Amino acid sequence: MLNDNELATLRNRFKRDAEFLMQGTGSDHGEKSQEEKDAKPLPRINRHSVFWVMASVGVTYYVDFLRVIMENDDIKSWWFNVGLILLGICLSLAMFCIVYLEWFKGIQHYDQEYPAIPPITTAAFIAASCSFNIALWPVWSFFTPFILFTQFMGMVMLISLLG
Repeated sequence: MLNDNELATLRNRFKRDAEFLMQGTGSDHGEKSQEEKDAKPLPRINRHSVFWVMASVGVTYYVDFLRVIMENDDIKSWWFNVGLILLGICLSLAMFCIVYLEWFKGIQHYDQEYPAIPPITTAAFIAASCSFNIALWPVWSFFTPFILFTQFMGMVMLISLLG
């Protein structure tokens, strides 16, 4: 074990290091204020968004997604309809935030103005994805979560390109 003198030396060294680190985290030229971050927004179109949108288009084509949804009798229709309603709620809230609040009202931080919208949208999206997984499991079995995840990510990225 350490004796009292060594412990005091170690404690003082940690105090000096902490003070040095705290002095370095002030308003240096490396950090930006919130106003500077808001002044220059990130580009809407980036590689990440394009990848997910293109992956979603590719999966839609490869698994013939729309034809299967319209014509396959193995789909559990009750769960599919619940998923459609929840997805409609999610998309309605997203369009309310993007189109009405951001474009027309000019509110950039709508999650601060309406704090209930993000958790409701998230819950609706998670419940919709669970419902779609249950409804479409008889069609694609264990590929269903991967196919739906790719479709949902493509949809989310497409919506993020709008706002």
